[in-house]
Amino acid sequence: MRKEIAKGLLSIEAVFLRPDEPFTWASGIKSPVYCDNRLILTDPEMRDKVEQAIADVVKKEYPAVQVLMGTSTAGIAHAAIAGHILGLPMGYVRSGAKDHGRNNRIEGRLEKGQRAVVVEDLISTGGSVIDVVETLREAGADVLGIVSIFTYGMEKGRKRLAAASVKNISLTDFDAVAEAAVETGYIKEDDIARLKAFRDNPQDEGWMNTNEPCNEE
Repeated sequence: MRKEIAKGLLSIEAVFLRPDEPFTWASGIKSPVYCDNRLILTDPEMRDKVEQAIADVVKKEYPAVQVLMGTSTAGIAHAAIAGHILGLPMGYVRSGAKDHGRNNRIEGRLEKGQRAVVVEDLISTGGSVIDVVETLREAGADVLGIVSIFTYGMEKGRKRLAAASVKNISLTDFDAVAEAAVETGYIKEDDIARLKAFRDNPQDEGWMNTNEPCNEE
């Protein structure tokens, strides 16, 4: 599944790899990869694969789930479609409380003690999805874990998830995308070491200064 989803994301250009012309993230970090999983929704074939994969992961890893909760905004559609496949209710968590009405941050019905799975499109450092998990826990939900489409596998993200005692299952990840990109001729095999050097330390721009493989400890 990891490799199939990775190849699909590359084919619809939901993931771009540009080790020689890095992107600049909003944080200012120079990155050789850019991910826009919203493009999944505009490709029916890929959308079907991803949503079925999310549903399959939920059934296998979280069989006791009672409700899916999407992250705002990218996880909402995926939670809704996977919830439809599974016959489960869904809702979503806003990035901040509304400033009108009932000032909700959680949209949709959520009962105390209800077993929830969070649906996220991608995880980098993990801060936003953990905020969603904590919001649901504060509301009384039993958060079983997360299903994400793509994860960078950054150390900071792994540590944050572990500290929050939350399980994450991703359909694919940074390594699978890099390997698929080499297989399809998208990038050179030597670029993998540079990509992993970025993944392991995004703040260090040393990976940009050489085309030679970077030594990893």
